[in-house]
Amino acid sequence: MLSPVFLAHGSPFTIFEDSNFTQFLNRFGQSHRPKAIVIFSAHFENEITTIAATDGVHEMEYDYYGFPPEYYQVQYPARGSSIVASIVEERLRKRHIPVQQKYRGMDHGVFPILRHAYPEADIPIVPVSVNPYLPPEQQLAIGEALRGLEEDGILVIGSGFLSHNLYEFDRDPEAPPRAWAAEFIDWIREKVLARDIKSLVAYETLAPHAKRAVPRAEHFVPLLIALGSGNPDKKPQVLYDEEVKHGSMSNLSFQF
Repeated sequence: MLSPVFLAHGSPFTIFEDSNFTQFLNRFGQSHRPKAIVIFSAHFENEITTIAATDGVHEMEYDYYGFPPEYYQVQYPARGSSIVASIVEERLRKRHIPVQQKYRGMDHGVFPILRHAYPEADIPIVPVSVNPYLPPEQQLAIGEALRGLEEDGILVIGSGFLSHNLYEFDRDPEAPPRAWAAEFIDWIREKVLARDIKSLVAYETLAPHAKRAVPRAEHFVPLLIALGSGNPDKKPQVLYDEEVKHGSMSNLSFQF
């Protein structure tokens, strides 16, 4: 099934990891073989929804700092698709959502996970920006504009993290989960699986420890976009939910 997904994108370390999470990504790629991928990355921000349109091989955006040299040499030579980019633009314009096409390469919200899921880099990738300052209802509306793309073989991915507070980041990946992070993640899981849209759009006031878990929304809104793009009559499912890394970073991922 190609129904939309929210995937945790991992840290740059994910690029070279062989872990439970990267093995999940490999299995995901084997069971989900789209004609093209539209991916909303937490690391691609713009006030106007921006589609990175190209038919060429994507440039690499090494948007991280302080890693060994090999992390700045990795390549993922996937091409884009101007046709799919235009489909996305047309759908957004029909919903009166401001949109533009402006090229930007693949960042680490895109290539680390796709490198494990589709190592052959043979599926066209269309990165799309997020605006963390839009209200949750508008994030859902962006997703709703793309509802049904799976019927054309196009997979919509929201790439981010449910809990993303670098001030609470523990350098030890095996640090025990912090209570506040676990409570927030549990609340989100419950509301997503119940498709409780009313609660999710009010997560900032209803979810426990929301401000601590989501001090800035760029990593959270890909969840709302992916949720909005899913079939409202279909029950959401957990794709991956095995560990919290670095004390507060959950790899919890969903299919809608």
